[in-house]
Amino acid sequence: MALFTDGSVSDLEDLLAQDAQLFDVATVERIDVTRKMALAQDELGLQLVTMLGRLSFMDQPIWLAPQASLGRVVITASLKLWHTYRSLEMVYSDAYNSQLNDRYGAKRDQFHQMVQWASDKLAEIGIGIVTKPVPQAGTPQITAIPGSLPDGTYYITMAWVNDAGEEGASAVPAVASSAASALQVQPGDPPQNAAAWNLYAGNAAETMVLQNSSPIAAGQIWQQSAAFTPTGQKPGSGQQPTYLKPTPRVIQRG
Repeated sequence: MALFTDGSVSDLEDLLAQDAQLFDVATVERIDVTRKMALAQDELGLQLVTMLGRLSFMDQPIWLAPQASLGRVVITASLKLWHTYRSLEMVYSDAYNSQLNDRYGAKRDQFHQMVQWASDKLAEIGIGIVTKPVPQAGTPQITAIPGSLPDGTYYITMAWVNDAGEEGASAVPAVASSAASALQVQPGDPPQNAAAWNLYAGNAAETMVLQNSSPIAAGQIWQQSAAFTPTGQKPGSGQQPTYLKPTPRVIQRG
């Protein structure tokens, strides 16, 4: 699972899965859905900060007690639904305000109720927290060097790994071609908590698999002169929560 701070919590496909008419409505009413998704994420971020600020971590062992910050929040199923429904509510709120169309108003109200349901589920199940967060990697730099890698086009990505062996979300793949050459893969500067990195490659984005037998040191460059391994572990979507922290429904007053 990716971190809340890695990028958009949900994507257009998530919204379309909940509302097949989304693109038609957005086109007719000239609504920027991507902008609504960004605004929804900003709003959820503020609400999460408030929720985290109310939490007590005293019941966690001291080595598991993280600072309350968005950078430690993992995108769980309930958080993704919350963002998806809030984005759709914003879209239909704009559409209704533009046309005062009762159908748009009904959809707005429907998604408002689903927003409340998803946020309640997040509070009940708990916010996903990681103690050693690993941000999504940036696309690595690919350079052609002398070598004998089979000619072709390759998709290459990477992911950072912390000292506990937990892997962050993989980078947007780079696309590189080789012609009587080899390829050198160089990651960017390692983020906090990154101790090493993993390399994934394939002839298509869907066929990328792990190429290194053990994590590569954070400051090390990878050179590929032989054929890439065709089978193995696929890139992951990020870390699993170290634990889930339910949030109180009533603010405690002391």
